[in-house]
Amino acid sequence: MYPHERSLVKKLAGQPFVMLGVNTDTKTKLRRAMKREQFPWRSWSDGDKDGPITTRWKIEAFPTIFLIDHKGVIRHRFVEEAEPKKIETAVEALLKEVPGESKSAE
Repeated sequence: MYPHERSLVKKLAGQPFVMLGVNTDTKTKLRRAMKREQFPWRSWSDGDKDGPITTRWKIEAFPTIFLIDHKGVIRHRFVEEAEPKKIETAVEALLKEVPGESKSAE
């Protein structure tokens, strides 16, 4: 999973795209994973599967990926191992909707 996210962040550098991570591991375990996997995005620990963020966003399976558009509206929700190409295609479609942004993610 992490290699695809790293490549997507790199590919979309300079575009109106941000990846954020919420993890249910301990802070120590998360820090180790961030270092080992070289996350180029911000990520933080929610404590456990019943943490405040996980509870509020009704996360029941891992990973769960939300795509939020430039207006702050959740447009897609991918649960568990979503096909990377589907996520990338959905991100590219959302980028085309951003006013003043006509660049392709290619």
